[in-house]
Amino acid sequence: MRGLFSTVVVLLVALMIVTTEAEKNKREKGKGAKAGATECAEWRYGSCVPNNGDCGVGVREGTCNNQMRKLKCKVPCNWKKEFGADCKYKFGSWGECDTATGSKNRSGTLKKALYDAECQPTIKVSKPCPAKTKTKAKGKKGRGKEN
Repeated sequence: MRGLFSTVVVLLVALMIVTTEAEKNKREKGKGAKAGATECAEWRYGSCVPNNGDCGVGVREGTCNNQMRKLKCKVPCNWKKEFGADCKYKFGSWGECDTATGSKNRSGTLKKALYDAECQPTIKVSKPCPAKTKTKAKGKKGRGKEN
């Protein structure tokens, strides 16, 4: 019985050593791949180009010296083409409806430029004024029979 127990213990220790070495080799292999990629500190990325149409999943190309890198990216389907998907703005509230143009405006200030995108510091956007809504007449709702 002692022989079986000691054999099991030896096998467990050997298994632990093998798995530890495998993890160590895996980490070193990962470091080697990343070390070559981090040599370049000045990566420059282009805009995200959707695979199909104007929005959705796409690819962004980056260059540094003679190296090229492609990153997966996503262009939101509600983005505003005039200022790009990589420029994030903080907007104020919508202004009053201009009856002459039939639209209302608001302005936004640059909050963040992703991937060193060239963004305008402030922008103005407009949207059509909402159609006039009809007001419902407020009256009693009849429940049951009236006398």
